[in-house]
Amino acid sequence: MGDGLFIYTLERGSVRAVFTNWGATLMSLCVPDAQGEIGDIVLGFDTLGPYMDGTSPFFGAVVGRCANRIARGTFVLDGERYNLPINNGPNSLHGGLVGFDKVLWEGRKAMDTHGPSVQFTYHSHDGEQGYPGDLDVSVTYTLSSDNELRTEMEAKPVNKTTPVNLANHSYFNLGGHGSGSILQHKLQLWSTRYTPVDETQIPTGEILPVQGTPFDFTNEELIGSRTHEVPGSGYDHNFELDSKEGLRIAAKVWDPVSKRAMEVFTTAPGVQFYTGNFLDGIVGKNGAVYNIHSALCLETQGFPNAVNEPKFPSVIVRPGETYKHVMVYKFYTQS
Repeated sequence: MGDGLFIYTLERGSVRAVFTNWGATLMSLCVPDAQGEIGDIVLGFDTLGPYMDGTSPFFGAVVGRCANRIARGTFVLDGERYNLPINNGPNSLHGGLVGFDKVLWEGRKAMDTHGPSVQFTYHSHDGEQGYPGDLDVSVTYTLSSDNELRTEMEAKPVNKTTPVNLANHSYFNLGGHGSGSILQHKLQLWSTRYTPVDETQIPTGEILPVQGTPFDFTNEELIGSRTHEVPGSGYDHNFELDSKEGLRIAAKVWDPVSKRAMEVFTTAPGVQFYTGNFLDGIVGKNGAVYNIHSALCLETQGFPNAVNEPKFPSVIVRPGETYKHVMVYKFYTQS
């Protein structure tokens, strides 16, 4: 495609996934509904231009070096203060002005032990967007068995200690990317505690029970049933996963119309549940218009602002250590 830009397609059974090495981005994910009709369930664009010119609100991209928000764009590590670009109110979001979603990765297709895969690699240099040290990053997407998309993220600091928190920022609508609101989807989270936020979406430092609040998805709930009780325009909150070890289930989403269901598994400590509150009429694939609540995100990751919150699970990685984050989306239909 010129300038080192490529599009990669993986197919297995009835699942088809399309990626680009710009931002290690998932552009399209097609899975069947209960009638066997194949539909694209992630928001995105038909061409690469909107991913590259700032139009895309992180659709399908890998965000980093540190996903989510860092308060006031600053942190202290080993006695030294680091300052990051401010790009979200008073805070730094998803790695800064030119995060990992806005750079060109190296890409190559392969046959992983789990199935057909594509691997993206990127070298982040010392001082990039204010972060310390050189960092070698890889993201491998694989269509594994049983209608699964598996994502494996790794990062190795070369010469300095640094925060690392990688996430995939796909926007899902199980009815199809252009089918309207996700407020009629049903959600279950394997989480009994969440991190409340201030008016700029920075966690207060507390980890509170979800019981008796609109954040309680311990049983399957209609997403739109309590959205009006959440300050702002909807959910944009981090949930602490109850189980702490290994690859385990974090969330399940189900669309009662298409009957598509998705389970999310992760090795990360938290999941950010976001209801597309800032979508504002973006024109996407096939001319679809993406308005508020047109999609949801379930970003498994470290906690927001963890670099400034000693009580949160650490996101600090030192030379000689390897950051690893595995995430699996599993698709099926249920009546």
